[in-house]
Amino acid sequence: MSHDGTTPAPRRDGDGRPGATGPVPPVPPVPTDEEWARLAEAAREAMTHAYAPYSRFPVGAAALTEDGRLLSGCNVENAAYGVVLCAECTLVGQLHMTGGGKLRAFYCVDGAGNVLMPCGRCRQLLYEHRGADLRLMTVSGVRTMDEVLPDAFGPQNLA
Repeated sequence: MSHDGTTPAPRRDGDGRPGATGPVPPVPPVPTDEEWARLAEAAREAMTHAYAPYSRFPVGAAALTEDGRLLSGCNVENAAYGVVLCAECTLVGQLHMTGGGKLRAFYCVDGAGNVLMPCGRCRQLLYEHRGADLRLMTVSGVRTMDEVLPDAFGPQNLA
């Protein structure tokens, strides 16, 4: 029995099938308005460090991890255009450089500080490093990862 007197549900693996038994790990709470404001500020600050001499389209991103760390990233271009590092890429690099873990909230902005939807490649990257209930600020408001990348392919498909 859990602390609230209910029987814990069986765990499910990444594709929803019953997996390991035992209590379901706690899901971090939905981000608060204050956390979204903090993420917006961090993404805008990260955007000021972008290196975008070719597109002139600076991007900044920020995320909270399930253990409470605040991460950020910016886009970094190079003369070979197609091999640019998106802000999400540098953010995920910081995730791993600072101890790993999973993302629970994500915010991305353009050069004017407006909310920017991650491209398909970056949605896939975020999916790979998401926590159980990753929320993204989008141009349509807060969405879950499943809403922005439904029926996603991921590590569970390679097991």
